Amino acid sequence: MRKYILTAVLLPLMCMLVQAQEFNTKKLDSLFDILETNDKFMGSIAISRDGEELYARAIGYADIESGLKATTATKYRIGSISKMFTSVLILKAVEEGKLSLDTTLATYFPDIENADSISMTNLLNHSSGIFNFTNSPDYLAWNTQPKSRDDLLKIIKEGGIVFKPNEKTDYSNANFVLLTFILEDLHNKSYKDLVEEQITTPLGLHATYLGSKIKLSASECNSYTFRGEWAKENETDMSIPLGAGAMVSKPSDLNTFIESIFNGSLISEKSLEQMLTLKNGLGLGIFQFPFKNKSSYGHGGGIDGFSSFLGYLVDDKIAVALTSNGTIYENNEILRPAVSAALGEPFELPVFTEIELTSEEMDPYLGVYASTQLPLKITITKTEKSLIAQATGQSSFPVTCTAKDVFKFTPAGVVLEFVPEKNQMTLKQGGGEFLFTKE
Repeated sequence: MRKYILTAVLLPLMCMLVQAQEFNTKKLDSLFDILETNDKFMGSIAISRDGEELYARAIGYADIESGLKATTATKYRIGSISKMFTSVLILKAVEEGKLSLDTTLATYFPDIENADSISMTNLLNHSSGIFNFTNSPDYLAWNTQPKSRDDLLKIIKEGGIVFKPNEKTDYSNANFVLLTFILEDLHNKSYKDLVEEQITTPLGLHATYLGSKIKLSASECNSYTFRGEWAKENETDMSIPLGAGAMVSKPSDLNTFIESIFNGSLISEKSLEQMLTLKNGLGLGIFQFPFKNKSSYGHGGGIDGFSSFLGYLVDDKIAVALTSNGTIYENNEILRPAVSAALGEPFELPVFTEIELTSEEMDPYLGVYASTQLPLKITITKTEKSLIAQATGQSSFPVTCTAKDVFKFTPAGVVLEFVPEKNQMTLKQGGGEFLFTKE
C-alpha cells in the first residue's frame, strides 16, 4: 500500500516538473526586455496553470513624471473586463432567485424604449439594441466629469434604440450601466459593496475594486498615449462606466477571478453554461477567443490610455491576464507568445526596424486625405519625431516609418502607404485596403 501511495504522489510531482521545464521563462523575459528597450509597451502580465502562477512581469512606469516604475503589484484600470464581474453578480442573483435571465428591463426602467421586450440576457450579450453612449460624438467632452444615476439614465434614454432586441448584437456599454443599477436595486447596496462582498473578499483579491480618482500612493498608475512621446491621458470619471468599465485590478488577481468562474468557486455549473452560451460570438459578459487553435474565453478592456485582456484556456486550465497603461504594440502580439510559452510551444521574438525621418522628410506626407470608399478623412500632421494621423471624430495616433513611404501603427494594425508624387495614401487594416487622396 505504501508503494502505491508513493507512486501516486510522485507522478503528479514529476508532471509538474516537466510542465515547469516546458515554460520558457528566459525567452518570455527577452520579449519584455525588447518591448521595454524599444519603449513599445508599459504594463504587467501574469500567467497561471491550474491555479499556480507560472510567470509574472511588469515593465515601464506607473508614473512617468516622477519616474515611478511599475511592479507586479501595480494596479491598472481594466475597462470592460469589469463586465465579467457584473455578469457574475447577475448570475449569482439568478441562482438566489432574485431575478431570471428572462426578466425584462421594464421591471426596473419601464420608460426606456423597448424595455418590455429587452431581457437580462439581451443586456448581457449586447443584443438589446440600446445605443452605446460612449460612441456619442460629444462623449469625450464630458467623460471626465462626474455623472449621477439620473444623469446616466437620461443619457441612455436620449441615445435611443438602434435596432430591435434580438435582431443582432452590437456592443453597448449602456447595457452594463443598466445592469449595475439593477444589481444595486435588487440588493439595496452599492455596486462597489456587492463586488467586495460576493467576489473580491471571498477570493482574497485585495488589489481589485471599483475605481475612483487614480491614487499613485495606492499602487495605482496613470495612463499614457504615445504622440511622438508619452503623453498623460485624462481620467474618465468612474461614476460613468461603473459595472461596464470602472474596475481596477492587477493580473494575478484577474487570473484568480477567471479561474474561479470556471472551477465553480463563484457560480454554478448551470450558470457557467449560461454564461458561455454564445450569440454571434458573445456570451453573457464574455467572449470566445481563439488561442493556438484552442477555444478560450475572456474579455478585453480599454479606457483612456489603459488596455487589458483576461483569457482562460479551458482544456489546459491556463489563465493569462495582461494590463497596460501605455502601448504602441498590439496586445495580441504579446498574448500569443505568452500562451505559447505556457503551452511549451516555440514563438518568435519581434524585431523592430524603424526609420528616423527629419522634419523636412516628413513634409511631403502632411495634409488632409479623403476617400470615396470610407466616410471619413484622415489628417496627417507631425511632431519633431514622428507623423501623427487622426481620422474624423477619433483620437490621434503616431505612425512609425518602417520602409520608404510606409508607416505603421501596430496597436490597431494600421498601415499607411504613401505615394507623395500622386498625393495618394492607401490605408490597410483588417484585410481591407482603402485609397485616400490629399485634398
